[in-house]
Amino acid sequence: MKDSMLQNTLMEALGMEVIEANPKEVTIRMPVDKRTHQPMGFLHGGANVALAESAASIGAYLNVDPEKYQVFGIEINANHIKSVRDGYVKGTATPVHIGRNTMVWEIKIFNESEDLICLSRCTIGVVPIKK
Repeated sequence: MKDSMLQNTLMEALGMEVIEANPKEVTIRMPVDKRTHQPMGFLHGGANVALAESAASIGAYLNVDPEKYQVFGIEINANHIKSVRDGYVKGTATPVHIGRNTMVWEIKIFNESEDLICLSRCTIGVVPIKK
């Protein structure tokens, strides 16, 4: 995964940083600050979901030939378990299913104390590129 692919994206706008990216695991770090807060000063649940889908999408991309296939998130859910006000969160995505047409990824997001704050599952569609 090239760093240049993250330029001018939601990931860049939210301050996400890819820590690890390979076909079996993707880890992304994200700040908890004014970019990712909800109005009451806590980490926005939507920011967790953005981190989760970003990690799953990168993992899916690393499992296909990008000259033949494109990947798209088609479903995501998230259980928000704990709140966070500041610092960083780190999400790790691992594949549950790698299929020809779909993939399912589980994403666990932790705070700096290693407390689980969000558990997410994302289904990715694998679509042939039309020539």
